[in-house]
Amino acid sequence: MTRIAIVQEPPVFLDREKTIAKAAAKVAEAAARGAELIVFNEAFVPGYPAWIWRLKPSTDWGLSEALHARLVANAVDLSSDQLQPLFDAAAKATATVICGINERDSKTSGTTIYNTLVTIGPDGTLLNIHRKLMPTNPERMVWGFGDASGLKVVDTPVGRVGGLVCWENFMPLARYALYGQGIEIHVAPTNDSGDGWLGSLQHIAREARCWVLGAGNVLRVSDLPADFPDRERLYPDAEEWMNPGDSVVIAPGGEIVAGPMRKEVGLLEADIDVPRVAAARRAFDVAGHYSRPDIFTLEVDARPQSPIAFKR
Repeated sequence: MTRIAIVQEPPVFLDREKTIAKAAAKVAEAAARGAELIVFNEAFVPGYPAWIWRLKPSTDWGLSEALHARLVANAVDLSSDQLQPLFDAAAKATATVICGINERDSKTSGTTIYNTLVTIGPDGTLLNIHRKLMPTNPERMVWGFGDASGLKVVDTPVGRVGGLVCWENFMPLARYALYGQGIEIHVAPTNDSGDGWLGSLQHIAREARCWVLGAGNVLRVSDLPADFPDRERLYPDAEEWMNPGDSVVIAPGGEIVAGPMRKEVGLLEADIDVPRVAAARRAFDVAGHYSRPDIFTLEVDARPQSPIAFKR
């Protein structure tokens, strides 16, 4: 059995250094309780830009720009050592860590940010960087589009692990790209919640016959910083749960074995039996004996895509 932990905690909102320090502390806490795989939610560092669902494009342009500038300033540049405390925490805990970040790409304009999922090995090395392929609705005013270079399943001591961010999980071809790589543990960090979302994750567990870990964002108005602009207007209810979490652990076939953890903070823990995946695929293996490769094919362009291409 493999002990896993989903961290359902608010970030230190819009503060990169303090949020990374909090993540490192949570890795140590979860590992002390036996966790070998530790998962954080979507855009945990330095927080999901929840304001995009409240601002009015016609009248809140200035506020939107001010908040976006603050998000960019606190995004993570993976070419720097900003995420090193989390790498060190994973190595000290000898645990695989998956964490959502706002990533700032300093190799291009330096101002475009991405909704990125990083996978860190138990030796503290970066195993994979996956940028969300399609930001959802107003998220397109925040994040750039990812490519398929990180659409990977990676070998870890706990099994073959991959993930999709939030509504990427509704994209059948993105899912199948992971299924075809023999995924055993599917991680789904998200800002979504509720019965519909949980039903979708159960479908993935049935479809892929793998373990599904849904890591839900949790945030209350009281978690916003005191200097958050127009806080009283945008969030007049100081007791409001801006997102209730709903982290969940689902077994191959769709059975919920832990959670959903709703309107709570803390660790959602479970023991999962990874070899159960192979047994579950005896009758239905979507990328194996049930796949019909003689009539269906999927091609994925996994080359990194650059917005700048020079021809001489």
